[in-house]
Amino acid sequence: MGKVLMLVGGVLLLVGVLLVLLERLPGAGGGFGWLGKLPGDIVIKREHFSLYLPVTTSILISVVLSLLLYLLMRR
Repeated sequence: MGKVLMLVGGVLLLVGVLLVLLERLPGAGGGFGWLGKLPGDIVIKREHFSLYLPVTTSILISVVLSLLLYLLMRR
């Protein structure tokens, strides 16, 4: 279990570094600027209230992480 946690932590670190570097590249547009603005993400804005429910983004991230973990854990 410890090795899995270290692997997940390392992957998250690499993704974080990649996102920071993509933001700094000219013309890269932030890299994943589309993430969180997908069709199916619910945004409600009122005068003193705003609600953001990233439904489609959550499903996409879940599918990608499930596939990644399946491929990593397969022997």
